[in-house]
Amino acid sequence: MRLHRNLVFAVIDGLHEIFNEEAYADKVVQKLLKRDKRWGSRDRGFVAETIYEIVRWKRLYAEIGEVAAPFSRDNLWRIFAVWATLRGITLPDWKQIAPTPTRRIKGKFDELSKIRKFRESIPDWIDEIGKEELGKKWDQEISALNTQAPVVLRANSLKTTKETLRSLLEDENIDTEFVKGYPSAVQLTERTNVFSTEVFKKGFFEVQDASSQLVADFLDIKPGQRVVDTCAGAGGKTLHLAALMQNKGQIIAMDIYSNKLKELKRRARRAGAHNIEPRVIESTKDIKKLHNKADRVLIDAPCSGLGILRRNPDAKWKLRPEFLETIKRTQSEILENYSKMVKPGGKLVYATCSILPSENQEQVKKFLNTEVGKDFTFLKDKKILSHESGYDGFYMALLEKKQHQGT
Repeated sequence: MRLHRNLVFAVIDGLHEIFNEEAYADKVVQKLLKRDKRWGSRDRGFVAETIYEIVRWKRLYAEIGEVAAPFSRDNLWRIFAVWATLRGITLPDWKQIAPTPTRRIKGKFDELSKIRKFRESIPDWIDEIGKEELGKKWDQEISALNTQAPVVLRANSLKTTKETLRSLLEDENIDTEFVKGYPSAVQLTERTNVFSTEVFKKGFFEVQDASSQLVADFLDIKPGQRVVDTCAGAGGKTLHLAALMQNKGQIIAMDIYSNKLKELKRRARRAGAHNIEPRVIESTKDIKKLHNKADRVLIDAPCSGLGILRRNPDAKWKLRPEFLETIKRTQSEILENYSKMVKPGGKLVYATCSILPSENQEQVKKFLNTEVGKDFTFLKDKKILSHESGYDGFYMALLEKKQHQGT
């Protein structure tokens, strides 16, 4: 593989923004891909994948390259040289690349691979929490979370079936396969930009990980119901709910961020989902108005995001132990406040994209022991680990509100 100067420079610039300026990797990559109109899809693929790869393995590569944050440009070139050497890429004779001790790099890689926090390239504190909460499963789980996530689409049943979607994509030279056990999922056999396809523009599918596709189903909804999606964001799960409800009934999509709901409106138009009403949560009044009014409530709670490190590898460097403590308090408050919207006999799903029991089953257990929670019965839950499913780590619990409260 021959390295091209302008592509490698783009990678170095991107890493500088992500590591030294706390920018989000996905935003940096998005911006960089527009840098040069002459780049073909292979060039853009190289820039995106190399950046993500180096972000994922930052701790390991920095340790091998003997550099520490904050990284100077020379440091970033050293990290890049480590990445290239381990990939068996011959380094060009550029002034930015110092003579690289290939054998020493490989020797150090073998040595550090014996220590999990370096081998899996994670901060000490995440390694400790993972081991404490997941025990023996942590080894396999963190290893799975360091692999690249597959691209999974959800066929939009308001407009098509997964069989039709598959053949339409084939017409655009995109190969896919069905995913056993996931009713609407279609997986790409190799990565490609699906957003430029005609099928996407017509709203026949959304990109949505297979684990995430299980959440709307778990809510046990029926057409005609009133459903509240309390942390709707840009609406991946909201749109799935609309499809399952066949556009019948009402979905109130709530969020504290109005810009996310704007994006949801746009996506809903494309998907042909007409039963969604976006509402910004501006105060507790917005929640109170809906007390005891909803047949179904989905709480896709904010969380550490440790279950989706495959698609957000920079999250492990941005996460802080104090954030984890704060988010757990937020989860408890959200569960307690938003659950009041469920009417007697209605159901609630609490979901996170975390793999930590302290954000998941322990939160549900704690909630069931509160004054509000005593009105609910636990029906079932689902713990999804990446190394077992091949998809994102996720958690979901289904609770039902008792018909006769206080009896």
